[in-house]
Amino acid sequence: MTVTVEVLHRTRELLLPALRRAVDRLDAHSRLVASYHLGWCDPDGRPLTADSGKALRPGLTLLVAEAVGAAAEDAVCGAVAVELVHNFSLIHDDLMDRDRERRHRPTVWALWGEPTAILVGDALLCLAHEVMEESESPSAREASAALSAATRELIRGQVLDVAFETRSDVRLAECLDMAAGKTGALLAVSAELGAVLGGAPATVAAAYRAFGAELGLAFQLVDDLLGIWGHPERTGKPVFSDLRARKKTLPITWALESGTAEAAELGAWLATEPPSGSDPDDRLRWAAGLVERAGGRDWATAEARERVRRALLALDAAGADPLRHARLVELADFVVERDL
Repeated sequence: MTVTVEVLHRTRELLLPALRRAVDRLDAHSRLVASYHLGWCDPDGRPLTADSGKALRPGLTLLVAEAVGAAAEDAVCGAVAVELVHNFSLIHDDLMDRDRERRHRPTVWALWGEPTAILVGDALLCLAHEVMEESESPSAREASAALSAATRELIRGQVLDVAFETRSDVRLAECLDMAAGKTGALLAVSAELGAVLGGAPATVAAAYRAFGAELGLAFQLVDDLLGIWGHPERTGKPVFSDLRARKKTLPITWALESGTAEAAELGAWLATEPPSGSDPDDRLRWAAGLVERAGGRDWATAEARERVRRALLALDAAGADPLRHARLVELADFVVERDL
């Protein structure tokens, strides 16, 4: 995956100065909190050089801009905007999920409290739309509207995700719809913005949007696999984290609908309250085994690869030149194979 590593490294080089300028607009405390969340400093503001994430979404924006014949620099505002929206959602997601760690560090709400997490997340969302509105691109208005619609769709997915926590009858189709909003919408618009800001026709932008949407579902499927079977040193979260939170993720929901004996046992376990507020690891390992024996793990792995296949069909329809096409194919493979 050397090309993908090079692409994401170049993305950070183009993205970081503009992203820092955007964050610098915040008040001093919000700027400190946002900078900490982005991996730029410790809680006291001392600079860090740690990796601040894969920059997958802005990388997709810049790659697509080049694929439609523009310079990557023409789409930097879109790359910054999608990265800000992504991080708004992460800060709020950590709070809603009560996750106390991200990338092996305390999360924003765990350090500064819930009100600060809400407000700093909101501030990043506002910055994203400011950045888009200030773009000098002839297509800035179209790009800004696309980002707004995608953000609304992302929030719709989050609303469903929260609602599922209190339901015992969540169906797989509903779960896929939730994932299409929560994760697919932002990856879809990340690709779409590259095409729009690169001056591509509407049909080409739509093809890239479809590419990103399918890639987003693949990404969520892999995330859900990692949320049960991922290695903490790679994910930055405790083992069995999604089972610990009793989240109705895609492999779990598929297992519940499998009609197997394991499905019945899993459903009964999910319906009970954990002892003392948390299940011991051996009980979580047992629940993970139920999901696996019911077929949830194999289905999610196969479905992630199927979504990448569909994404590549949409990419073919976009008609990129062979070099840019190959880089986007590799980026898609990186999404689904990163830890499977």
